[in-house]
Amino acid sequence: MKKFLLAVAAVVLGSASVQAADLAANYTKAPMMATAYNWTGFYVGGNVGGQWGSADPTTSTIWTPTGYFDASSVPAINTVGAQRVNSSSVTGGFTAGYNWQVNHALLGLEGDINYFGFKGSASGSALYPCCAPTGFTVSSSVSADWLATIRGRIGFLAAPTWLLYATGGAAIAEVKGNFNFTDTFSAASESAAIRDTRLGWTAGVGTEYAFGGGWSLKAEYLYVDLGRASATSTNLTSFAGGTANPSNVYTHSVDLKSNIVRVGVNYKFGGPVVARY
Repeated sequence: MKKFLLAVAAVVLGSASVQAADLAANYTKAPMMATAYNWTGFYVGGNVGGQWGSADPTTSTIWTPTGYFDASSVPAINTVGAQRVNSSSVTGGFTAGYNWQVNHALLGLEGDINYFGFKGSASGSALYPCCAPTGFTVSSSVSADWLATIRGRIGFLAAPTWLLYATGGAAIAEVKGNFNFTDTFSAASESAAIRDTRLGWTAGVGTEYAFGGGWSLKAEYLYVDLGRASATSTNLTSFAGGTANPSNVYTHSVDLKSNIVRVGVNYKFGGPVVARY
């Protein structure tokens, strides 16, 4: 009887051992909590890059029976006065914005202010059709020291830390133009200046990569169009300033367009990650 009970106990213990081994073999460790970058939040940063652009300063006048110019002179002045200025420079400044991430999409609002460095000049001369060999010279210069933009951003996440986006909005800059007309017929002269804080538009594309701790790197292209500013003058004088000719109204204008390529670094405040399993 004792032998029988010992045999039964051995069978039971052996079965329990097999079941315990099966449980150990089939046991799977609970998944660890992982993290994923979340783009939502306020951020600040800086950028540096280059701009290349152009402006089309113009100087034109009109003919009047009581004016200084012969009728054939006005078209010649207006032709020479249609000029072009090209500019390229380093640009850089500061950025701030806010992002909202919705699944794999991103909406944002961003503003920046930058040193712009647009600067250039042009000059042209011609003979008076009526009165060669005397002639005239038209000179102009254009500059814009700073540029600010306020833009929306819309993009999608190619990966949790890799953003591709399009951007567009308002561009603001103080555009300055200086104009001068002189001739050799009677030492005539005229001058004017434009100082206009222009509200234009900008649009572009970019990419941004988050690499941890709230930091991200970006590369961006923007096209900027500040529109046209204009001014008139009636200060033409002739015979070395001895005679005023207010009936010869001059119109001066300037527009400015630029391309900007830049790279930047941003820092996002708040929790940069969300938990997921």
